[in-house]
Amino acid sequence: MLQAYPSSPEGPSEPHAGAVWIDVVGAGEEETRRVEAATGFDLPNRAELSQIEPSSRLGFEDGVLRLAAPVIAKAETDHPRLSHIGFVLTPKLLISVRYEPSKAFETVAKTVGPQCSRLSSVEVFAALMEAYVAGQADLLEAARAHLDEISHRVFREPTQDRRRIKRSNEVMREKLQALGRIGERTSIIRESLLGVDRAVGFALEAAKAWFDPETTRRLKAARDDIASLALFEEHILGKVQFLLDAVLGFISIEQNDIFKVLTVASVVGIFPTLVAGWYGMNFAGMPELHWAWGYPFGIGMIVLSTIVPLLWFKWRGWL
Repeated sequence: MLQAYPSSPEGPSEPHAGAVWIDVVGAGEEETRRVEAATGFDLPNRAELSQIEPSSRLGFEDGVLRLAAPVIAKAETDHPRLSHIGFVLTPKLLISVRYEPSKAFETVAKTVGPQCSRLSSVEVFAALMEAYVAGQADLLEAARAHLDEISHRVFREPTQDRRRIKRSNEVMREKLQALGRIGERTSIIRESLLGVDRAVGFALEAAKAWFDPETTRRLKAARDDIASLALFEEHILGKVQFLLDAVLGFISIEQNDIFKVLTVASVVGIFPTLVAGWYGMNFAGMPELHWAWGYPFGIGMIVLSTIVPLLWFKWRGWL
C-alpha cells in the first residue's frame, strides 16, 4: 500500500512528480516499481533495512539522504516486536518505507498530510520524527503506570490467609509475566530510540544545508527528548529489575513457609511413629502387654509425643 501527499488527481495511491511525501507500507514488487519509476530512486527492501551496520543504515550520496532505523511494532499488544523503517530524502521529496502500521505516521498523515502542498519534504521528515518520539514517550509513560500498579499490588496487598497461598502464587506468576513483557517492550523502545537518534543526527550533519533554522531546532529538540527518554527508560528498566527481585523474593518466602510446614509435620510425626512401632512389636516379655491400662498408656504416649514437639515449635515461633 502507498499514499502520496499531496494526492495525485489520478488518486491518492498514485505516485507523481509533484508529491512531497510518499508513504510506502508493506508494498509489493509492483507498487515498489511504480514508486521507483515515478521518482527515479531505488527503494530499500526489508533485508536492507534490517542490516545492523551503521554504514548500511545511513548514507548520503548524489544529493540523496538514505536513512534506516529500527522501530517498535504492535506496541499496544502483549507481544511487541522490532520492525524497521527507511527514508529516502531529498530537498523536494520524502519517501518512507515501512512494513508495519504506525500511529506516528498515521497522526502525521492526518495533520500534516493535507498541508504537504505548503510544506517541504524536510519539514514532513521533522514532523515524523517528532511524532514518533512523542509516541515512544507515551509508551514509556504507560509502562511506568503499569509498573506502579504492580508495585502497589506487590508491596501493599500482603496475603494473610494461608488458604490463599495457591492463589497468591498464581498472582505472583502473572506479575512475573507482566514484568517480563514490560521489560521486553522497554528494551525494544530503547533500541528504537537509539536508531532514530542516530538517523536524525546523521541527517543534521550530512545535509545541514537542507534544514532551515526552525526545522533544525525541531530536530535538535527531538534529539534532546530522546536523551531524556533514554534516562527515563533506564529508570524503568531498573524498576523492572527491582520488582522482579521483589516478586521472586516473595515467592521464595512463601515456598519457605510451605517447606517449614512440611518440616514441622515430618518432625512431629517421628515420635508418635516411634512409639507406635515400639509397642507394635508385641514381644512376650513386654510388661505393658499385661497391664489393664496398657492400651490407654500407649495412646497417651503417642498423643504426648505429638503435643510436646508442637509446643516446642510454637515456643520457637515456627507456628
